[in-house]
Amino acid sequence: MDQRISAITLGVADVNRARAFYEKLGWTATSASDENAAFFQMNGCALCLFPTKELAKDAGVDRPGSGFDNVTISYNVGTQAQVKQVLAKAKKAGGTILRDAGPVFWGGFTAYFADPDGHAWEVAYNPFWKINAKGNIKLPK
Repeated sequence: MDQRISAITLGVADVNRARAFYEKLGWTATSASDENAAFFQMNGCALCLFPTKELAKDAGVDRPGSGFDNVTISYNVGTQAQVKQVLAKAKKAGGTILRDAGPVFWGGFTAYFADPDGHAWEVAYNPFWKINAKGNIKLPK
């Protein structure tokens, strides 16, 4: 597993309110954003805003208070097979599998693991995001 972060997803109570806050800071949401999620192109990664309840459900964990702190760190890969490979590597390294690899409602293929301190990592294949040779993602404008 390369040393990189593809996206940071923040669980939020209200996507539109959170999006408006970041836009007030001068940030521009990408065209992939809608009322259900917002995406901001960062310098080599993305900041994503997603409803807290849905984010916890997607990760296969209970609501905050049970170890889930409204944040997942995403590691994006180029294929579904790579999702499974990274998940196996994380388990071998001592990570805890939170959700096995599989298809998701938005058209991708993801899995979740927790590091030894309980931080939730998503391993994702997203067919809508481009990944360059350095592992950096590029969101649609």
